[in-house]
Amino acid sequence: MAQKKNTAEKIRELTEPEINRLGYSIWDVDYFKVGNERHLEITIDSEKGIDLSDCEKVHRAVETIIDEADPIEESYYLDISSPGLERNIRTPDHFRKCIGSEVELKLFTQVEGKKSIVGTLTEYSETEDEVAVTDKGGKTYKIPKKMISKATTYFEM
Repeated sequence: MAQKKNTAEKIRELTEPEINRLGYSIWDVDYFKVGNERHLEITIDSEKGIDLSDCEKVHRAVETIIDEADPIEESYYLDISSPGLERNIRTPDHFRKCIGSEVELKLFTQVEGKKSIVGTLTEYSETEDEVAVTDKGGKTYKIPKKMISKATTYFEM
């Protein structure tokens, strides 16, 4: 039985070719509700970074594609954004791309007395469904993804 695609997956499928053609990649697509308003957020990235003009260019390009395909029945706000310095890490692709980066893992339950671990993401195993993070003291933690409530890249000011 084929699995029904959710709205975010449909939007990614519709817009990714055009976003890639413009020289960007999709970091994430999220469709969510805030109060009574629905928001479709497409987060884009590129090697050179993202600025407001990049977001505007992608907005103009994908708005037409989405309007023509009409995959969303309700009214919504279309937001195009940059993932920022402290970006959310949710998908296997995100974890692979962030190997070697400083990350913060917030945990559902404590590991060795810690509810949060900051360090370098050294490994991601999709088959084991776990990540390895080495803290500044050189200690490596292997954490199953199901124990992670939120993962983000970490930038210390």
